[in-house]
Amino acid sequence: MTLNEISEALEIECKNDIEISGLNTLLDSNKKELTFLENKKYIKDLEKTKAAAVLVKEEFVNKVPKNTIALVCEEPYLKLAYASKLFAPNVVETQGKECIVGKNTIIQSNVYLGKDSIIGSDCTIMAGAFIGDNVKIGNNTIIYPNVSVYRDCEIGSDCIIHSGTVIGSDGFGFANTKLGKYIKIYQNGNVVIEDDVEIGSNTAIDRAVFKSTIISSGVRLDNLVHIAHNCKIGPGCILTGQVGLSGSTTLNEYVIMGGQSATAGHLEIAPFTTIAARGGVTKTIDEPKKQWAGFPLFEHRQWLRLQGRIAKLLNK
Repeated sequence: MTLNEISEALEIECKNDIEISGLNTLLDSNKKELTFLENKKYIKDLEKTKAAAVLVKEEFVNKVPKNTIALVCEEPYLKLAYASKLFAPNVVETQGKECIVGKNTIIQSNVYLGKDSIIGSDCTIMAGAFIGDNVKIGNNTIIYPNVSVYRDCEIGSDCIIHSGTVIGSDGFGFANTKLGKYIKIYQNGNVVIEDDVEIGSNTAIDRAVFKSTIISSGVRLDNLVHIAHNCKIGPGCILTGQVGLSGSTTLNEYVIMGGQSATAGHLEIAPFTTIAARGGVTKTIDEPKKQWAGFPLFEHRQWLRLQGRIAKLLNK
């Protein structure tokens, strides 16, 4: 779309026919993309952006780089929500090439194969699976019954995905109007699962708002795990049952999270960290190779001492 067409749809004053290919974050956007600034704590990112245009409040216009067009509005985040719909792909493609299936791959009955999708060699896709449009699956991967892989997602080689799991469902993103109405932010990214990943049953991995939610090689996910949009799970991480990651969480390599533990969004966990069961991570963990427990979070030994003292108090 042209910037002029987008501006008209968003009811913003702008006369410029530059072509816009999509939406992205301040730091990741390029000279053909539209971005936004809602929170002033990202002012430094605004100053570094290479976006073609930015949705921005008038008070921050002087921080917009010279080669970026400022689309001035009172509610940039809300305007982004409306703009996201303009770039949303079709829910289902009716035109395109039939799915390409590799040598020795078994496709059982009642499997849906979307347009322009590619499945590698020696795979097994079991009954009731849904493989959406433009999906790519590597070699020697097993998809168990009733797994759903939404459009544009990628799954590597030597992966195992158990029954009922959903790959690429929409991330939980909404903007508010002044009257409190929720406006959907369309999740136009995807999920990328690298090689040698095993995912348990009834797990949900949300697609990204922009770019990709990433599950790196060697990851092991238990049943009933939820990974929100734009998370990045490093190599060799283990997430056990009922773990929940909020949006844009980054786990570095070989992080282990016990059952029912969880994170707040937009934080990072250092390599080789262990979070005990029911631990609640609310801040970035910078120091690697440590064990944590509880909510609020304590180092594991300190948490054990705390529990011991509480037990003594109760016995008095």
